[in-house]
Amino acid sequence: MKNSVTNTARLLGAGLRALLVLTLVTGVIYPLVVTGIAQGLFSNKANGSEIKADGKVVGSSLIGQAYNLPLKKGQETPDPDLKWFQGRPQNGLGANSVNTQYTLILSGATNRSGDNGAVNGKCPAKPEDGTLCALVLDAKAAVVKDNSVSGYTVKPSDVPADAVTSSGSGLDPDISPQYAEIQVHRVAEKNGLSVAQVEKLVKDHITSRTLGFIGEPRVNVLELNIALKALSAKS
Repeated sequence: MKNSVTNTARLLGAGLRALLVLTLVTGVIYPLVVTGIAQGLFSNKANGSEIKADGKVVGSSLIGQAYNLPLKKGQETPDPDLKWFQGRPQNGLGANSVNTQYTLILSGATNRSGDNGAVNGKCPAKPEDGTLCALVLDAKAAVVKDNSVSGYTVKPSDVPADAVTSSGSGLDPDISPQYAEIQVHRVAEKNGLSVAQVEKLVKDHITSRTLGFIGEPRVNVLELNIALKALSAKS
């Protein structure tokens, strides 16, 4: 009986020591080492890829933002503030989620198939409301209308795919250089800038493919609009 109690006490003591050691290693030492390495070598990424303007954090380079006007009385969907570059459509999960305007509770795609609303593989002139075809055609018409200004007309064929479709997460912070470029004349007019100034701004913010072959060239909309604000202030 005495040996049994002694063995049990010894096992409990060994288990307790193992618990304390593992807690110290995995719960204290390891997190501190990983955090230290992350802060020392990749502090910006470790802290959420924050973007600052005027000394304040205004967002993350990984998450898109909306640039809209305040809602008018009786209005459910705000109009875009056309003095800013606009990002991709913010459909998110559509009606299945509160994440329709970059509200960070859920993220995801619309889950509509590529031929949703199509007839014989093509979108009809008047597709059924709520289908992908309807969303794309409505978005394309809005892009053409919003970005066609005096002396510059956007053709439907000029509108790239990222201008009329949301990303897989619904939170894509980037747009293609093509989409940024068709917004140049409108942004220049709204901000009292020359087209050449805004074109240079876009070119300066184009990020090439990662490692030269991964992904596509892109423009971060938040970073571009921060630079636009600074340029407008100087002018």
